[in-house]
Amino acid sequence: MSTPPAVTPMAFVRCIVLAFERRGMDPAPTLAAAQITPAELCDRQARITALQMEAVSAAAMQALDDEALGWFGRRLPWGSYGMLCRASTGAATLGLALKRWRRHHRLLTEDVLLELEVGENTARLSITEHRALGELREFCLVTLLRYVHGYACWAVDSRIPLLEAAFPFPAPAHADAYAHMFPGPVRFEAAQAGFSFDARYLALPLRRDEAALNGMLKRALPLTVRQYRRDRLLAQRVRERLRQQPGANADEVARALFLSTRSLHRQLQEESTSLQALKDAVRRDIAVELLLRSSRPVKQIALAAGFDNEKSFTRAFKGWTGESPAALRQRAGNAPG
Repeated sequence: MSTPPAVTPMAFVRCIVLAFERRGMDPAPTLAAAQITPAELCDRQARITALQMEAVSAAAMQALDDEALGWFGRRLPWGSYGMLCRASTGAATLGLALKRWRRHHRLLTEDVLLELEVGENTARLSITEHRALGELREFCLVTLLRYVHGYACWAVDSRIPLLEAAFPFPAPAHADAYAHMFPGPVRFEAAQAGFSFDARYLALPLRRDEAALNGMLKRALPLTVRQYRRDRLLAQRVRERLRQQPGANADEVARALFLSTRSLHRQLQEESTSLQALKDAVRRDIAVELLLRSSRPVKQIALAAGFDNEKSFTRAFKGWTGESPAALRQRAGNAPG
């Protein structure tokens, strides 16, 4: 079994230590629980694994009885974020669940407020700061966004790709770690912290019941330190990408969707489809649409559908429809004049 990579910045652990110091408490037992040595703690280049981050966070939350780990003006006792999950999980859709999460989070603290803005195609969850967070600012904003994103992915049993994650501070020395925490474009020195995603995910029904919630809450922290794998809208997103670039190969599609090529193929297989099947469907739809609604020559339509030449296009088209492009156009009465 391979050792999980150490990518989480030690800077976040130092923030946890600072929370202990402010309370006049000894962080040593908590660090020991995660096998973090004093020398590693002082090494500003050091990184820890997701399992270590889970261990140190869980131990600190229980020792401090504060799930916010010192971020806010008041403690959030153990179980606070579990309460938010319970209050949100009964919602019919993810959109309603996130609205409940945002509203109930305000009952815990008004130091930061969550906002959910929904546009025609894009949704954005953002954080408005109403209290100076000081040295804990980065750790607070990063972790809170990961809490919400992790819960959302878990609730609909799907990876929810981010179109962008934004943060209102300069890129830190460990900025490369953000690619692991927030796969997709990351922007620093933004007006406020937040992330945006495809608004269609908000319409997905929640797929978790009370039993699943109880099981998740026994080990909820992995939601914030590990990436969810399955994407229930992946096939739709692949189709859209192929509409933009019908001739794209697997590597190009995967890169555009911030996936590895292997993950792309595996996840599509889990949805009982394949990249080739989606590509054929998109190319066929493009070709039929242009044949019936335009007078463009077949050669041009072949190129628009992602083929290198008319011959290979005609052969593929016959396989899809049982007739040639010219025959379909003639039968529909749209032959070029």
